Amino acid sequence: MKLIYQVEDKPKFSQLIVFAIQQLLAIMTATLVVPVIINGNVADAIKKGDIAWEMTKTMSPAAALFGAGVGTLIYLFFTMRKSPVFLGSSFAFLGSMTSAFAGASTMALGYLGLILGAVIAGLVYVIIAIVVKFRGTKWIEKLMPAVVIGPTVAIIGLSLAGNAVGDLTTAIAEDAEKGTPATDPKIALLCGLVTLGVVMFSSVYGKKSGKLIPFIYGILAGYFFALIVSHCGYMLKIPEMYIISENAWDGFLVDGKIAFKSFINMPDLTFLNAKGAFSDFNGTYFLTILVAYAPVAFVVFAEHIADHMNISSIIERDLLKDPGLDKTLLGDGVGSMVGAFFGGCPNTTYGESIGCVAITKNASVVSIFAAAIGAIVISFCNPFIVFVNSIPSCVMGGVCMALYGFIAVSGLKMIQKVDLNDNRNLFVVSVILIAGVGGLAVTFTTANGVITITEVACALILGILTNLMMKPAAKQAEAKEEAPKEREKE
Repeated sequence: MKLIYQVEDKPKFSQLIVFAIQQLLAIMTATLVVPVIINGNVADAIKKGDIAWEMTKTMSPAAALFGAGVGTLIYLFFTMRKSPVFLGSSFAFLGSMTSAFAGASTMALGYLGLILGAVIAGLVYVIIAIVVKFRGTKWIEKLMPAVVIGPTVAIIGLSLAGNAVGDLTTAIAEDAEKGTPATDPKIALLCGLVTLGVVMFSSVYGKKSGKLIPFIYGILAGYFFALIVSHCGYMLKIPEMYIISENAWDGFLVDGKIAFKSFINMPDLTFLNAKGAFSDFNGTYFLTILVAYAPVAFVVFAEHIADHMNISSIIERDLLKDPGLDKTLLGDGVGSMVGAFFGGCPNTTYGESIGCVAITKNASVVSIFAAAIGAIVISFCNPFIVFVNSIPSCVMGGVCMALYGFIAVSGLKMIQKVDLNDNRNLFVVSVILIAGVGGLAVTFTTANGVITITEVACALILGILTNLMMKPAAKQAEAKEEAPKEREKE
């Protein structure tokens, strides 16, 4: 792939700002939605009586964005500014984070659990990084060659396909109290397709900025179209046309008025909410956090490798060798610890960020650095947070159709040189694709919570096992091929 901006390139300042905003828009929705999901899970647990204490605070999406920005800066430091990837809130730890609150006796202890859990997960990365430092990566290359990693990377994109399609047909849900029906899925789909169409045309037919920032054009076009449709719906009193809620910008007001906090607002940082929790801390709670976070960290490690092989294929530089897998693991692990200290969410390398690099052909690490600084600054900027939260799901669904698709395609590119006429390779790829697309996931219920091995991790594990099973046959075949050559030499 011919890049417009290489890893070490520095775009002009005006372009840099726009590139940073594009990266932020690509990762922001997912980063902000993780704490929202956790808040909903905790609220449901309280209603059911599974949690005894009241929910006096909620996790802050702005704080999660702040933590993602800080975590990304740490990641860039450890990778010596050679890996153009943004870190964001990890969905893999949703169950773990819910367990941190479910096993806590107070809200403050739950926040402390978030920090402790991220430290445990980060330490798993650090330990693996030390092993890689002294043992090298050959054992990983043997376990996960291109025939295993290629389809696994494809699964990362394909496993998200359902989310993209679901968002594409979703806007405002049914309101039972007001008696208003949900948005017509066909109207939401039209809005999402407008977004996708503008992204595609900007990327393919656009000149200069069109090719570099297609997502911004797509989101703005989709949002504007959604505003027109919603305005017509409110005028004609047709709820099925409501794409953007009338209350979408209420977050801009403080007690119904415009105040200083309407513009600048301090994120509700996690470590501040964890004050005073140590008096309630005990060994049982520590084991709850350990069991909830440590196994998931090993699963995310596999996705870490897949993501870095993916971005390596895009920028045509092997990041597992330079700066090295030990450096990327340390950056991800330490960045996750520090990010959770501020935002509560363990971070991970984002496929959306990688997809953004692939589509725009902009691999400049300076753009990622600017996006990280922007995330920290914007976490204090209330209007921007409110605007992002007001973007309807169908608009982001249109963007994600392209993003997730590019992730899947980049994985398939990795197996172009793999001989699929060989049944040994064919079985490996087949098992991974079917397990991943079919959504094979394994859940273990323990006394301290639920541990889930995601479809991506299951597909990778099955692929590794299948590849190892095929190894003896491969060696026999190679020996047969070498035998005639040896005879000819004699």
